Amino acid sequence: MTLYENYAVFPDGENREIEHTLQPGDLVDINAYPLDLPLPTNRMLAYRVSIKRTNEERGVITTRYFLEQLNADELMAYV
Repeated sequence: MTLYENYAVFPDGENREIEHTLQPGDLVDINAYPLDLPLPTNRMLAYRVSIKRTNEERGVITTRYFLEQLNADELMAYV
């Protein structure tokens, strides 16, 4: 039996287990859920998946999604 674990790693170093998968480049909210585009405003907390790392050990596949926070100027491209 293989177990799959997914974690969102925030810029401050916090690891949060998530139940869904992400792809590099995805925009997510503070809870690591994908955001619908276009965004309603550029004044919100949003993160982009910058790196995806997968590690396999004895029946456990762990995927970590490293997030980077976007500023208001960067979010204008998605409004």
